[in-house]
Amino acid sequence: MARIQKVLVANRGEIAVRVMRTCKELGIKTVAVYSEADRTALHARFADEAYCIGPAPSRQSYLVAENILAAAKQSGADAIHPGYGFLSENASFVRACEKAGVTFVGPPASAMDSMGEKTRARANMMKAGVPVVPGTTEPFTSADEAKAYAKKIGYPVMLKAAGGGGGKGMRRVDREDDLDSAWRTARSEAMSAFGNDSVYMEKFLDQPHHVEIQVFADTHGNCIHLNERECSAQRRNQKVVEETPSPILTPQMRAAMGEVAVKAAKAVGYVGAGTVEFLVDASRNFYFLEMNTRLQVEHPVTEWVTGIDLVAWQLHVAQGGVLPLLEPIPPRGHSIEVRVYAEDPATNFMPSPGTIEALRTPSGPFMRDDSGVYAGYTVPNTYDPMISKLSVWGPTRAEAIRRMQRALDEYIVKGITTNIAYLKGILAHPEFQRGDYDTGFLGRAHATLLGEAKPELTRVAMIAAALRAHQRAEAKAKLHATTGPVAATSGWRTAGRRAASWKRS
Repeated sequence: MARIQKVLVANRGEIAVRVMRTCKELGIKTVAVYSEADRTALHARFADEAYCIGPAPSRQSYLVAENILAAAKQSGADAIHPGYGFLSENASFVRACEKAGVTFVGPPASAMDSMGEKTRARANMMKAGVPVVPGTTEPFTSADEAKAYAKKIGYPVMLKAAGGGGGKGMRRVDREDDLDSAWRTARSEAMSAFGNDSVYMEKFLDQPHHVEIQVFADTHGNCIHLNERECSAQRRNQKVVEETPSPILTPQMRAAMGEVAVKAAKAVGYVGAGTVEFLVDASRNFYFLEMNTRLQVEHPVTEWVTGIDLVAWQLHVAQGGVLPLLEPIPPRGHSIEVRVYAEDPATNFMPSPGTIEALRTPSGPFMRDDSGVYAGYTVPNTYDPMISKLSVWGPTRAEAIRRMQRALDEYIVKGITTNIAYLKGILAHPEFQRGDYDTGFLGRAHATLLGEAKPELTRVAMIAAALRAHQRAEAKAKLHATTGPVAATSGWRTAGRRAASWKRS
């Protein structure tokens, strides 16, 4: 296969910027696509070229394959990297890329058909002899059908989107009276996130660990695993903190899970980067959960402990290259990643869109901030509110935790509310410090992590917040009075971007 010359990144935010950085290091030109809401987004400014692909709603822009392929044709891109989410696990999009003569940086459509659809993946793994969580192998056609199956296996159960992951379209149901509402919500979320409203069911395992194995395969029949990631710190089935190595795995267990993950990937002819996810019960039995046929959000922690650029490997394999390593390598040191969100934990984690008035990201040894924002950028209310992924490395887990705590102390975002204080609470919590936390950890520790104020301090906090808002309003009014409204607006926003596409020289 010919060398890739220009990559269109069919995504937005931090993952688009992250992929573009590796492309630039490899001498590959980059193309961004953006919705009307993302005209001033960092990924659109970072790329060599950028093309508008539609209105703000993702179903009219980032999920429209025809618009993305049109941008690829217009720009002359010979490859498309899907990032994660959106069309990254859409086999029809892979086939459309093939038909258009564009290289898809990811697995073939056949492997995605086998593993991207979660119910089909479960059936394939059962045939291959891989232990799976009890549940269905086909999506339900109605809520009544789901109720009948839930009654058969017993509550609690999990409703899950068949066509995607990332916590979207997932709902825990503890009783039959709640199933109708959960069914409607799960299907709506799944359709919005993946363009597929199919939902299936699994038995809910009490207090399991969520551990995933990174696998990588090439077109020459080689497949290896690159160790595990512990992803049990979750809120509403959305990962918040990830780390590697997992505090609960022994070398023997790592080898066993890695062997099963490689077996799963080979069974479907997998190519590229993929993640096989497992639930681990209290007796340390592990069960196949699903396979994500794409690059994971939390891939930086694997890069830290292996020294491998996974995106560079993706591009190498997409060009027909042989895997640079053919044997698993043991993890070196310890890495932790936290997801920084524009949300308010004190108001049930409501998104906090708005303009970032000031931004100071942490720096120093063994620290990385994968971000899609900048000072002056307005975080839209249209998409997932994650604004960055902060990751660190340390020789030991204890040192990695201390480094992350220092990094979070340095992280300053003004103008919007973030979950940084909440993340600090997680890192300091005794259960996290011990390393034996399960998927119910954040729910159990909710009040502690919020740092809920004592009743006598609540009024003081409210007065302070009101005073701060008043001071900010006065400062803005004074600025407008002395320099005029234009001076208070960034030059970029004033200039705007009127063209459907632009190219930097």
